[in-house]
Amino acid sequence: MSKFSGGSVPVKTLAILGGGGHAKVVADTAQCCGWQSIEIFDDRWPSLQLVGPWPVVGDTSDLLLRLQTFEGVIVAIGNNETRRLKLAELIKAQAPLISLIHPAATISRHASIGAGVVAFAGVVVNPCATIGDGAILNTGCSIDHDCVLGECVHISPGARIAGSVNVGPLSWIGIGASVKQLINIGSNVTVGAGAAVVNDIGDDKTVVGVPAKALDI
Repeated sequence: MSKFSGGSVPVKTLAILGGGGHAKVVADTAQCCGWQSIEIFDDRWPSLQLVGPWPVVGDTSDLLLRLQTFEGVIVAIGNNETRRLKLAELIKAQAPLISLIHPAATISRHASIGAGVVAFAGVVVNPCATIGDGAILNTGCSIDHDCVLGECVHISPGARIAGSVNVGPLSWIGIGASVKQLINIGSNVTVGAGAAVVNDIGDDKTVVGVPAKALDI
């Protein structure tokens, strides 16, 4: 079970696993939520020392040894499969996983948010939507009523998901894409930037264009 972090939180120590560009936005969101002590762990340490203004203090093994020193832990890795693997590792270790919801996001009280979810500024999640563990709801995306997003889905900035859409685990909806209501999108699907999805998509597909069509790869 995750802890929910949004609005005002006492000064606590947060560990972020992952040190890429995505981690900068996660750390900044954490600060907006009141987390003032933030340490980053990345497997490129010690060659990687800083992520923006935030220190990188160790790798995954170091984090696992120090879990009890943190009030919260979250994975900040953009790659869906890698994020899922790291999330599973932390769950097995009984890490104090949280979800981070930016104060400028609008999340219905009737929506369900899983463990390790991040929702950045401008995100809207409407009633009866279900957001799976480890999902990324990136800046300014919207998830309408009754949608179901699987584990470690990534909804990119500005994407629009209409009502009663199902998105399978590990799928990636590209920047500015739109998905018509009542659509089913399988697992490990990539929807290209600006695409308009008007038909169901099976597993392991990449679709692009308006209307979105599968690439022959």
